[in-house]
Amino acid sequence: QVQLLESGGGSVQTGGSLRLSCVASGYTFSRPFLGWFRRASGKEREGVAAISTGEGKTIYNDSVKGRFTISHDKAKNTVYLHMNSLKVEDTAVYYCAAERPIGAFSAVADPLRESEYNYWGQGTQVTVSS
Repeated sequence: QVQLLESGGGSVQTGGSLRLSCVASGYTFSRPFLGWFRRASGKEREGVAAISTGEGKTIYNDSVKGRFTISHDKAKNTVYLHMNSLKVEDTAVYYCAAERPIGAFSAVADPLRESEYNYWGQGTQVTVSS
């Protein structure tokens, strides 16, 4: 059974930084696609960043490009989301997601689409205040 456990959320002021971690276990497949999503209060869940761990390719939501970085530590089975220059609008519950790779990252219709992933963590709250 795949389990994803997020940590690292918290409260920070505008312009601050946080690093989210997601430890994955229970995989029966290798080189997963891993993603970070977020849901702000009253809004739909949206894709933030994703990585193809086999290819090392990444993709970002335009709203976080240049500020957030997704990375993967294979030895620790952990995916990170480094968040810099945080804004109030980044406030949300952040979720880690995983999926069995179907081939090249480029073959996925939209790696930032929620429906592309079958495995989800419980989420961690990030609050950015001015």
